[in-house]
Amino acid sequence: MDWQTLTQPLSEALGQTVTLVSASPVSGGDIHQAAHLHTSAGDFFVKSNHGDQLALFETEADSLNRLQATGSIQTPKVIAVGCQNHQAWLILNWLPMRAQGDDYQRGKDLALLHHQVNPSGDFGWHQDNYIGHTLQPNGWDTDWVRFYGQKRLRHQIDLALEAGAGAQLDQLGQTLIDQLDGFFTNYQPEASPLHGDLWAGNSAFDSDGDPVFFDPASYYGDREADIAMTELFGGYSADFYRGYNEVFPLDAGYQQRKPLYNLYHVLNHFNLFGGHYQRQAMTMIQGLLDSLERP
Repeated sequence: MDWQTLTQPLSEALGQTVTLVSASPVSGGDIHQAAHLHTSAGDFFVKSNHGDQLALFETEADSLNRLQATGSIQTPKVIAVGCQNHQAWLILNWLPMRAQGDDYQRGKDLALLHHQVNPSGDFGWHQDNYIGHTLQPNGWDTDWVRFYGQKRLRHQIDLALEAGAGAQLDQLGQTLIDQLDGFFTNYQPEASPLHGDLWAGNSAFDSDGDPVFFDPASYYGDREADIAMTELFGGYSADFYRGYNEVFPLDAGYQQRKPLYNLYHVLNHFNLFGGHYQRQAMTMIQGLLDSLERP
């Protein structure tokens, strides 16, 4: 990516002439090229990819704007998104970040976000978006079990079959989908705004130690889906969960549903990376089915 070409969209977005002083690569991303732009108008973070990834950046920008509009969590500010010379890009304000900060506040902020349920009560989102490179179908549904079974699990299983997964994954997965009601006999989720991809690498702290959330795959869903993913790969401290539960205590049945929600991400990891994730998904599905049979 020729970072110099971004001075034009920056100038248009900011309403002033912007010149590039320097551009430095930023590491840590898995699927995009990223850089820190130092310009005459200040510092910016930009990530880019091939032009066919424009929709991914546009939906990410939309999620960031909508999460920020809740006033409950801090996200990077979207400056501009677009495509030129067969390169798609997303420009955000530059936030110097660090790995450590106020994890208790991070939990509280997420709980405040989850409290802002969809007034209609519907689950889904106003458009499809992406989880990593994978299309994440949304649409609206009044029934969470149906939405999660079809738009999340069934979608990922179908992609896994196209990627070479065996018939056993399909059979076990469909058996689980057919029995999803069993996980919600005493629990009715509300349609909370979710980050949607909340592993530890998609949240950090600014230079003051205040929480920042980024790289979302947002939709309205069961808040437990966000919390479950924070536990999938670790990285969140006990203070985080203490802060969350002080504002919005989790239901007693969360521990049984946690692997149900993380199954979606394990299936997606198989579809993105292949390897052992198919076996991990099958083990998780069997464990979930077994948990329904226990008194």
